[in-house]
Amino acid sequence: MTEKPSPVVRITYCTQCQWLLRAGWMAQELLSTFDADLREVVLVPGTGGIFTITCDGSLIWDRKRDGGFPDAAKLKQLVRDVIDPERDLGHTDRKHRASTPD
Repeated sequence: MTEKPSPVVRITYCTQCQWLLRAGWMAQELLSTFDADLREVVLVPGTGGIFTITCDGSLIWDRKRDGGFPDAAKLKQLVRDVIDPERDLGHTDRKHRASTPD
């Protein structure tokens, strides 16, 4: 039985908008949380106001579609939902669940 390869996260950011620092910060947040669970986090320069995040080829965030940028907690939840839906993110999940009405 072969083991599934670790996921890849791609953050495509607009160089014209100077979003490299934002993309780098998000990459750092993901690597700090999912260090051994990700194969790599790739920063991809783009233009035209693009800011998208994919995980294993699935689009999980698009600035234009989703209305801005995700905060760190939301981004971690989106990645977790793709790579390991059962994983508990600790305080990130508790804060999210407390603010979600039942």
